[in-house]
Amino acid sequence: MSLPVHIALLHGPDQPGLVARTAGWIFERGGNIVHADQHRDMESGIFFQRIEWIPASDATSAETEAFYTFASSIGMQARVTSSSHRPRVAIFVSKFDHCFHDLALRWQSSDYMCDVVAVVSNHRDLEETVRGYGLPFHFTPFTVETKAETEAAQLELLRSLDVELVILARYMQVLSEDFLKNLGRPVINIHHSFLPAFAGGRPYHQAAARGVKLIGATAHYATAVLDDGPIIQQDVTRVTHRHGVADLVRKGRDLEKIVLAQAVRWHLESRVLVYGNKTVVFD
Repeated sequence: MSLPVHIALLHGPDQPGLVARTAGWIFERGGNIVHADQHRDMESGIFFQRIEWIPASDATSAETEAFYTFASSIGMQARVTSSSHRPRVAIFVSKFDHCFHDLALRWQSSDYMCDVVAVVSNHRDLEETVRGYGLPFHFTPFTVETKAETEAAQLELLRSLDVELVILARYMQVLSEDFLKNLGRPVINIHHSFLPAFAGGRPYHQAAARGVKLIGATAHYATAVLDDGPIIQQDVTRVTHRHGVADLVRKGRDLEKIVLAQAVRWHLESRVLVYGNKTVVFD
């Protein structure tokens, strides 16, 4: 039986010898490095590293705690995961189904090493579709007047299921600051524009009215400020004066699926390191 791979993401003030000291710590404990990558932000002087190694034993918890202690000793913040861990994921949807289908098919074919433990929606339109994938569907009706109660129920559900990641697959509601704060877990959103252009609602209509020649999609971590969270992945496609709003929506949906799928994959593989309102993505 092969041992799981440990994956660490580190960042902190740059200083000489960080790569050597990290590699040395793993070597001294009998580990074997299988992949390593690093980046230095020249303006801020911050060093970033992602490193994968096979430990000498299967004592995962002890190895993780020891690495946190080591990282702190060299002035680095760290996050350590294991390839044996399958994050528990919830997908939020409304009525649009293209992103959900794409994620569900990738999960069903074992492309994603995670467990989808809930699909939450403010509409019943996709209930039969969700159950067709063998996934549990949770209906949480939503109105402006009941937003606080609905979010409280959603939080209770997510906590009871020990959800570690929430994916907004075209969930057409804005999560409140209190919800995000109380959840305390990452939330990945797909926005149907090339942020920071055309934030907020009806971005394809905004793009058509502006006569842009490129439209895009952006996957980002949700924050209290609408469509302003750290960007994980983006892509664009060309449009012309011949394309109306319906054309932009059709072309944009293809982008939305691919961009969200890639962002989710990178997150699940511990390739995304957030600092400030930016990300380093070790792709």
